[in-house]
Amino acid sequence: MEYQGLSFVEAIQDLAKMAGLTVPQEARDVGQPSAKVVLGLQDALQQAANFYKAELKKTPRAIDYLKARGLSGEVAAKFQIGYAPAGWQNLKHVFPHYENEVLGIAGLVVENEQGRRYDRFRDRIMFPIHDQKGQVIGFGGRVINPIDTPKYYNSPETPVFQKGHELYGLFLARRAIRDAGRALVVEGYMDVVALAQYGIEYAVAALGTATTPYHITKLMRQADEIVFCFDGDNAGLTAAWRAAMNALPALTDGLKLSFLFLPKEHDPDSYVREFGKVRFELEIQSAMPLSQYILKHLSEDNSLQSQEDRVRFLNEAEPILQQINAPRSAMFLRKKVAELAQISIEEMHGLLKLPNLNKVPVKAKPKLTRTTLSMQRRFCLMLLMQPSLVDKEDLGWAVGHTDEDLLLQQTIETCLKHPNSKPVVIMRELEQKVDAKVFLELGRELNVLDETIDFSLEISGARSQLRDSYAQKIEAALLLSVSEKPLSALTENERLLLKSLGSKARQKRV
Repeated sequence: MEYQGLSFVEAIQDLAKMAGLTVPQEARDVGQPSAKVVLGLQDALQQAANFYKAELKKTPRAIDYLKARGLSGEVAAKFQIGYAPAGWQNLKHVFPHYENEVLGIAGLVVENEQGRRYDRFRDRIMFPIHDQKGQVIGFGGRVINPIDTPKYYNSPETPVFQKGHELYGLFLARRAIRDAGRALVVEGYMDVVALAQYGIEYAVAALGTATTPYHITKLMRQADEIVFCFDGDNAGLTAAWRAAMNALPALTDGLKLSFLFLPKEHDPDSYVREFGKVRFELEIQSAMPLSQYILKHLSEDNSLQSQEDRVRFLNEAEPILQQINAPRSAMFLRKKVAELAQISIEEMHGLLKLPNLNKVPVKAKPKLTRTTLSMQRRFCLMLLMQPSLVDKEDLGWAVGHTDEDLLLQQTIETCLKHPNSKPVVIMRELEQKVDAKVFLELGRELNVLDETIDFSLEISGARSQLRDSYAQKIEAALLLSVSEKPLSALTENERLLLKSLGSKARQKRV
């Protein structure tokens, strides 16, 4: 556990494997992949990684791109960087059985609506993503041609890869994190690799998502200090606040969280290339502590001069204070909030609903298990990110009375009202209209959503599947209703319905 930074269960499984033994398993959770499926995925992903790495050596254009970014052959080899060539079916040369379902599950191959299969990654620099044992579990692909989009394209969620649980570069960074006593969290793959090139080898990156409590838990096994480094532009500021809020449930009194904002014209890659390792590490040492960052953010657009200003400040601070279960950290932050609001801490406790720090239950660390995302919820998440892609016709097929059905209907209606709004605006309206548990789960999933995916394509695919699914349910319900009546009691319309459904059934059998 200490040497490799693994959890207890992961360490037991690793030791058993080294000794040639099998760990007895409890009954597998429904929806969890079998060991055979996992092995098939891992084998396919490793073969693909080998192919991409070999292709890089044959492609001067890709090599020149990496050299222009200041990367040496040594660091490219260390991170096993590769290249996915242009063309639609290059992986056919690697996998003779290109139609194999495993390639689709692994996210290496995509199938379009006409049933044609093609490679997911084309003409991209490929960054293999490893788990904590060094096995390839997914890929990130970066464009070479600046006019191509999206700039970064990640593997989809698979049985071995969940973006909200993994960090790019952690497998290689573990020893450097221990030696430095800190982990540096940056935004992109190229940032991690460029920093390593300049001797800052303790950097990792989230995979197209905001930092989650799972990420914090993993990093806490390696070091007691975590520094988040973001660009100073609006996107970086937004990402930083999301990271701070997602980190709150995992906070402990022994953990130091800090935030470093680079000048607007720089990211970690460009900054370290221009100013070098020493200057970059000086910036790290002056990073803003979490508590200071929270207070600065809350008071940034609030002068705290009037009673109304201070009330708003308390209202915005309350949900943040409720999530911090580390007693000492929570106590000091509460004192600062009370001071800024110009009230005593006793008065603040009387006004706000805050947990008792003397009786805070010991929270288990997040269990890293895979959750199943319903197609309805997936569609809702996509619409939250791109509400302008909603269609009035969506209200016609979205029927039903389950919590998931109601969430789908309300999301469609809200997006139709606010087609140009940000996710937070739509979520605020949804909160009053859907089941509280479903709303909280949707919020958590939104925070770890991969923002590099093609939302238009995802919405189109999900809409098609959902429309067919709901149509089948409606037909089944009508058929059941009609079949319970004697033939002589059927209306002309019901007879036509039976006839059409019978015709469809025959066509399916053919």
